[in-house]
Amino acid sequence: MDEEPVIIKLTHDQAFVLSDWLYEVMMRSDKLDAIVPDRAVWSGIHAISGTLETTLPEVLMPDYNGRLEQARQRLIETMADADDGPSRSQGS
Repeated sequence: MDEEPVIIKLTHDQAFVLSDWLYEVMMRSDKLDAIVPDRAVWSGIHAISGTLETTLPEVLMPDYNGRLEQARQRLIETMADADDGPSRSQGS
């Protein structure tokens, strides 16, 4: 069966941080077995990881760790800003 690919859109920072996490889980530990016991799911995980690894120029940059930390901070700040939206209790 020929299946059409699914396109997932991420910001550059999201892709970079996810790529690092996937690398840590898949290559530097045995955590993938514990997190994802269903080996059929690994196919998609490996496809995503491989795509990110070959797409992101930061993977080969000497200042990788600094760039990764900056990306993490930007994502955390973005999530905090989203969490600080209008309070549901106002006007209740």
